[in-house]
Amino acid sequence: MTRQVQRTGPTPAAARNNLLSSLQERRHNSGGSGLSADSSFGEAADLWLVGVVHAADMGHLSPNTAQLYALQLRNHVLPALGSLRLREIGVGRLDDFLRRLQRTSGVATTKTCRTVISGVMGLAVRHEAVQYNPTREVSRIRGSRRKVPRALTREERERWLTALEADPQAVRKDLPDLTRWMLATGVRIGEALAVSWSEVDLDARSVEIDWKLIRIKGEGLRRVPRVKDDSDRTLPLPQFAVDMLRRRQPGTSVHDPLFPDSIGGWRDPSNTSRDLRTARGTTGFTWVTSHVFRKTCATILDEAGMSARDIADQLGHARPSMTQDVYMGRKIVNPLTAAALDAAMGPASAE
Repeated sequence: MTRQVQRTGPTPAAARNNLLSSLQERRHNSGGSGLSADSSFGEAADLWLVGVVHAADMGHLSPNTAQLYALQLRNHVLPALGSLRLREIGVGRLDDFLRRLQRTSGVATTKTCRTVISGVMGLAVRHEAVQYNPTREVSRIRGSRRKVPRALTREERERWLTALEADPQAVRKDLPDLTRWMLATGVRIGEALAVSWSEVDLDARSVEIDWKLIRIKGEGLRRVPRVKDDSDRTLPLPQFAVDMLRRRQPGTSVHDPLFPDSIGGWRDPSNTSRDLRTARGTTGFTWVTSHVFRKTCATILDEAGMSARDIADQLGHARPSMTQDVYMGRKIVNPLTAAALDAAMGPASAE
């Protein structure tokens, strides 16, 4: 494929020099991959997406995340930027695009699109098609004020479980024991439903959380390894969870799910979340979702004096700050801080 390259100048000699400089730049900005500064953003995006799919196939990236990136690339990023040359992708253009996208599609979509653009432009930098990644300099995407995490109080936990036990449909859907399991472990619903009997050691009172259930478009429900980190995640179980599991009838095989569907197979997290929404009704507990059980577990451990690092390990977070900001429902810091300040700043004791 050949393209005509044109440059202008105030004189014929200046125009010729500008053209020669441009051709030299084009030759310099081709890192052997076929990408150059004059390649389209869409070409670079296609190459980047191949890497994303490969990372998902290798287990380094969640298939759901790969699907989300491909969706936002197709729906939002490529229509706006796909035909532009890589050299035309600058901070001002990206800032304008992301501001308009936030007004029309919201904060979450905008942040995902920024991640996608950053990935594509980062690939262009690695292939020496451009000198830097302009996404790093765009304005910070700010949403509305974060809601204070809300957790179930002891009285609310008791009322919730009592209501579930009194609901024949909820009992048939196994929601009371599933609630107890999620409160006992703090795991996500996709992780809670992916546990088999082979991963539970009742004598040692522990469970291995190594899998999650996700639904992939065109493939259906899949049990895939967790990709948050490379380490195994083994959680201790409280006695009430061990007692609950002992009274449940284990499956015919150690590989059967702890919480199977109606025919004994893996249970869809989306369908189970819908069952929880139905069980909570339209009054009282309308704010309760499966993630509330996760926040409740974090808050219980926080109130018991556990460190943020300990709670982050329980929830499977790499950063304790994430646990503190999003999952702890307590609003008051440790009252011992006031006592420590009193001791430090109060009148010195008489000798």
